[in-house]
Amino acid sequence: MSVELWPVFCSVCVCLSNVLSLIILEEQPHSVDMVGKEDLLIEEVCKLYDQISSLDTLKPCKNVNTLFTKLVLTCMPPSPIDVTKLSTKVQEIRSKLIRLCGEAEGHLESHYSTIIASYNNPLNQLNIFPYYSNYLKLSLLEFNILTKHSTNVPKKIAFIGSGPLPLTSLVLATNHLQNTIFHNYDFDPLANSKASCLVSSDPELSKRMFFYTNDILDVSNALKEYEVVYLAALVGMSVEEKNRIIEHLAKYMAPGALLMLRSAHGARAFLYPVVDTNDLRGFEVLSVFHPTDEVINSVVIARRYPMVLLPNKCCSDEIQALKPLINHGNNMIEELVIEEN
Repeated sequence: MSVELWPVFCSVCVCLSNVLSLIILEEQPHSVDMVGKEDLLIEEVCKLYDQISSLDTLKPCKNVNTLFTKLVLTCMPPSPIDVTKLSTKVQEIRSKLIRLCGEAEGHLESHYSTIIASYNNPLNQLNIFPYYSNYLKLSLLEFNILTKHSTNVPKKIAFIGSGPLPLTSLVLATNHLQNTIFHNYDFDPLANSKASCLVSSDPELSKRMFFYTNDILDVSNALKEYEVVYLAALVGMSVEEKNRIIEHLAKYMAPGALLMLRSAHGARAFLYPVVDTNDLRGFEVLSVFHPTDEVINSVVIARRYPMVLLPNKCCSDEIQALKPLINHGNNMIEELVIEEN
């Protein structure tokens, strides 16, 4: 199959995923318990990992497209599996698989960014990207979440990890936040160059969308400018990397600013890192959303705590007394499952 046929193939596979999962469930003997289903899932994921890790390249081609489509369809159906309780061996495979997914996703976005930029009006051709409809749904979901927890339309948003095809920023800027300024951060200069090329074709949007080549850990006071900060799913692939970034954001984001994070739930955690809400120190977790349709990422929204000023000679008992107030928000997480409708 040529790369050009990949969008059609991918969309067909996604449409079939729910049907296939229903057929599989109907054909499974009633004697197969949940543990058995999880074992089958892990076995299939590990088999796909072996095949993917042996590929010569992760750039879009027939083998790459086929294997990653199988992986997505395997992990997409809702599953109660808790990846934190997997064996050490499977945990290692999951970590390596997430990095492979990240590398392949980067190649895919770069490939389609080049194709889209070749048109006279690139921003009218975004639907060429095979997962464009997913981004439309995810961006609408995140906009609705943002609206629920913010009384004002944000004037300036930062998106960390925007990549060569910054679809979230583009969809939000054109469909939902037409007067908001977007600052996109990525440490890859080539990714920013490709993204800038797409936006430069639109005179209006190029006045509101800017790209910065930075490691976000090197950005400090500038973070205070943003009312909302988006953190892409693959920025910080390990727990340690993710937590280091979150701690940095907690240190420099403006008090009361919102942090929108992408996470994963169930078997989808084989594709993307999971954000543990207990690790969001310095933030009040407002809501956690777990989609069950073809939108893979869960969404976590949190608010940067206001500054708490303590007296200079505050005793340890008084500090301990403040902790329940500071942590109160983490005990009021609203978890919703967004059905396909």
